[in-house]
Amino acid sequence: MDAYVVEWFALLLRWFHLIVGIAWIGASFYFVWLDNSLEPPTDPALKEKGVAGELWAIHGGGFYNPQKYLVAPPKLPPHLHWFKWEAYSTFLSGFALLATVYYWRGQSTLLAPGSALDPAWGPVVGLAFLAGGWVVYDLLCRSPLGRNDGRLGAVVGALALSAAYVMTTVFSGRAAYLHAGAMLGTIMAANVFFLIIPGQRRLVAAMQAGQAPDPEPGRRAKQRSVHNNYFTLPVLFAMISNHYAFLYNHALAGALLCLIMAGAVLIRHTFNLRHKGKPGWHFFAAGSALLVVAAVLARPEPAVAGAAPAEPVSDARVMTIIQARCTPCHAEKPTFAGIVAPPGGILLESMAQVDALADRVHQQSVVLKAMPLGNLTQLTDAERAELAAWYTGRGR
Repeated sequence: MDAYVVEWFALLLRWFHLIVGIAWIGASFYFVWLDNSLEPPTDPALKEKGVAGELWAIHGGGFYNPQKYLVAPPKLPPHLHWFKWEAYSTFLSGFALLATVYYWRGQSTLLAPGSALDPAWGPVVGLAFLAGGWVVYDLLCRSPLGRNDGRLGAVVGALALSAAYVMTTVFSGRAAYLHAGAMLGTIMAANVFFLIIPGQRRLVAAMQAGQAPDPEPGRRAKQRSVHNNYFTLPVLFAMISNHYAFLYNHALAGALLCLIMAGAVLIRHTFNLRHKGKPGWHFFAAGSALLVVAAVLARPEPAVAGAAPAEPVSDARVMTIIQARCTPCHAEKPTFAGIVAPPGGILLESMAQVDALADRVHQQSVVLKAMPLGNLTQLTDAERAELAAWYTGRGR
């Protein structure tokens, strides 16, 4: 019953994380689009009030006319909406999910196979990447480099990709991809909590005190908000990457992660430019090219490494391999630490079940080498060759 309760907790937590994440990223996309789509007001009265840009839009059967002030309006409105809880809820639920999957139940699946570190150190290393990523990023933004948006963006991007690559050497593939996204998500939420919202509070406080607002907090908040916008696509990729073991189990998992994240940033930049009315298809082409390179590098090997067995492989031998390498997770009651239910509901406890799923077993374990996850049960190339010979011998 405890395992059943934990599964329900994980399900509801993941669902909640997805919902609030959509709200946060949707708001981020909208406001960046809005900033890039504003036009100078045509009404002189609006210019006198400090309106720097406005936009007319129609949606849901009504007309909207959002306006942006250069610093602040002449008078503080009685009702002011703050966009913050979406970010906080996404970070807190995401961290709780990461802690549930890896720091609480899955310490044995967190570190890379063969790691010299004790599994208990895995959560410590994970937290160090999350916190360290924010600290280094924040120091860079506060340094003189922070006055040059282009150079700062390039340095931040290079360091983020470097950290993501290092993670693939420290953690198991799946955990590395998720932690790379979690590090960027932590930076995004910390930007909101430590810079964007405090900066907005200072603007409001200055107006309430009858003082002229300082534009510098607004500049910093805008810079961090733009960074968050570019982080979104890499973070979303990391969120769904756990479904694609052929990437994070690959020998080039670190390079693939960097290529895909860099491609996502370039594609996002394309849309930001288009919102400003500027051509940006060369960035889209470059981003797409990086994804194509990743697809080529990740393509399955034409054959399983290792000599093919000289003798036909029997069902009994296949079942021995499956029970040692696959059944610990794919059982009605999994015995592998941290696994409380068979992944995907797939059971491989009997020959009948293995035979019914032979195509899938062959595809995931032989062609893509995506299973076992992170190869934590140490399925050897020789055993993969035996599975391939058995599959071929059955005329499939």
